[in-house]
Amino acid sequence: MELTKNFDTHEFESKDGLSTPKNLMPNIQELADNLQVLRDYFGLPISINSGYRSPSHNRSIGGVKNSQHVQGKAADITVSGKSPKEVHQAIERLIAEGKMKQGGLGLYSTFVHYDIRGTKARWNG
Repeated sequence: MELTKNFDTHEFESKDGLSTPKNLMPNIQELADNLQVLRDYFGLPISINSGYRSPSHNRSIGGVKNSQHVQGKAADITVSGKSPKEVHQAIERLIAEGKMKQGGLGLYSTFVHYDIRGTKARWNG
């Protein structure tokens, strides 16, 4: 099912094959809407390495217990042709401009974590 012009629900599904609970779909939609802003900003494809995670999948990969991924509010992403640092800086700028929702932003060596928790959280992985 299409969420935005560039994102589909299957991109956010748990990697263990379990379905995303219906009650979390509003979170997935809001996350996709915010990522669409980033997609439009760069004009480049965004790959979602990890979106929703079922609780069992989250445990199996060592995710934190109260992970935003389990709530359908987070995505670990890469942007084609951009370094994680460039993606991180762009999200910070778009949040500051009020174009993306304030939330969690984690900079890792190969990807960026972004979530829509509504409060500012920053870290390096």
